[in-house]
Amino acid sequence: MQFLLAVEGAVAQGLLWSILALGSYITFRLLNFTDMTVDGSFTTGACVTAICIANGIPPVLALLVSLSAGSFAGAITGFLHNKLEIPEVLAGILTQISLYSINLRIMGRANQQLLQYDTIFKQLQNLLAEIGLNLSSDRVAIIIGLIFVTIVIIVLYWFFGTEIGSIIRATGNNEAMVRALGQNTENTKFIALIIANSCIALAGSLVGMYQGAADVGMGAGAIVIGLASIVIGEVILRRVIAFGSKMVAVVIGSIIYRIIVALVLQLGLSTNDLKLITAIIVALALFLPNAVSKHYAKKARELAAKETNDA
Repeated sequence: MQFLLAVEGAVAQGLLWSILALGSYITFRLLNFTDMTVDGSFTTGACVTAICIANGIPPVLALLVSLSAGSFAGAITGFLHNKLEIPEVLAGILTQISLYSINLRIMGRANQQLLQYDTIFKQLQNLLAEIGLNLSSDRVAIIIGLIFVTIVIIVLYWFFGTEIGSIIRATGNNEAMVRALGQNTENTKFIALIIANSCIALAGSLVGMYQGAADVGMGAGAIVIGLASIVIGEVILRRVIAFGSKMVAVVIGSIIYRIIVALVLQLGLSTNDLKLITAIIVALALFLPNAVSKHYAKKARELAAKETNDA
């Protein structure tokens, strides 16, 4: 039973964090832009939501405010890279560092508890209880996670099917060609960074409400978790080609990552080892597909050589 509860919590966490992974997928895969803003914008989403709810703003409206804050973080990175010509990695790091101080300013303290306030998780749990469905907090989180993940995927699928969305994807594939066609790649990068960090801030907002607190250090390592979800999803569903299916693969990767972490913790490892576990998972996910491909390629060469000798 304890194991099943751990898996249930892992699925809930995986769904909420998958929105961050989808935001990272936009920059790292579609745009081919190494955006290091993630750790900062994720925390900003949680901090903005926490302070809004603590000041009596409805949770749904707080989510929208966190989206705006995330888009602002992405816009800063875009400005530093496009206008000040700062390398993309350094631009993201500068924004991430500055957001730490900004997040402290937003909350006025290092953390803000939300357990005593209404969140969308509590509101849905109470609503379901009124109609006779007494669900655990994890199951409510799974429902909310599915709702928001579905909305995000539908919106992203629609947007990246539009003209500007197609230009963003083309920029990631071949920026020089897009420029040769007369398109402004600075604008496409700017828009993509805004959208990606809005998704990441939304994830931070939901995770903050789910955990019942926002902390200025909660985003540490978020970028690695996002990349782990992307890599795991791509490895497991490596034959998937369609854009919509790839986004679903990222969500599945996020859930699997969380389940792996939950299983490892059930085996008795300390929570202090989570970052090490994440690094190992990502390293294995990157190494194994290449190792398997090389193994089969070697077998194919040996078989071809044997057939040639026999002939």
